[in-house]
Amino acid sequence: MFECLMYLFENYIPSEMNVMIENELLTEQLTDAGFQKEAVFKALAWLERLAAMQENTDYVPLNKSALNSFRIFTTKEAIQLDLESRGFLHFLERIKVLSPETREMVIDRAMEIENQRFAVEDLQWVILMVLFNLPGQESAFSQLEGMIFDQAGGTIH
Repeated sequence: MFECLMYLFENYIPSEMNVMIENELLTEQLTDAGFQKEAVFKALAWLERLAAMQENTDYVPLNKSALNSFRIFTTKEAIQLDLESRGFLHFLERIKVLSPETREMVIDRAMEIENQRFAVEDLQWVILMVLFNLPGQESAFSQLEGMIFDQAGGTIH
């Protein structure tokens, strides 16, 4: 499923920006590219839930005391997100790439990834996908993309 998400992000999302592709056609194209239908369905559902989170207006702006709080991870989250990944999330929040709200969206989406060897590099992709799909996060997306670009020594697309 994760490989399918990365393929979608690299090949469809940036180039298709606001163009909606019919799920049936996209499923056919992805299965032709070698992905199993189950992985395609899960990846598309993952993206649909991300879009639903973007439309959710239930987020309440945090008060000043919440800005000094610290996120405690559940046992399940700590298993999925290793120490390096959790540290990376904390770092991104500290340098204002992620807000507490976008951090929670990233954690939610990361927890849905079915990958036995989920690492910080995988988390970076999840963060990019979340930021790319949120209006008003272009600067944060560019900042993270630049950090990954500098670290990787090449392009990520």
